[in-house]
Amino acid sequence: MFDFEKLEVYCKLKELNIKVLIRLKSNRQIDPYLSDQWKRATLSIALNLAEGSGRISSADKKHFYTIARSSVYECVAIVDILSETEEIDKGFAEDVYASYEEVSKMLLGLYRATTG
Repeated sequence: MFDFEKLEVYCKLKELNIKVLIRLKSNRQIDPYLSDQWKRATLSIALNLAEGSGRISSADKKHFYTIARSSVYECVAIVDILSETEEIDKGFAEDVYASYEEVSKMLLGLYRATTG
């Protein structure tokens, strides 16, 4: 097992990404550009977390955790737009918003706990 797979934030991200990817696959009403952007941004969170955990230096780790957290913000903006344009329902939007908020806090904690 790789180190990142042991992180609670990675487990939450994996669950969140599966939920988002299933919704994107099943909802063809979502603008294709925003659907693709959301897919890339949400996957970017987990991928940058994984890449950062594999880095040796604290500065490198923090850099990738920052990128991951920035991708969370991108996802939240997309969710807001899709919710306001009624391309996703409010309940789903609120659910993933809360998950992204929790992940953001966890990534910030991971960043702060990384010494150096």
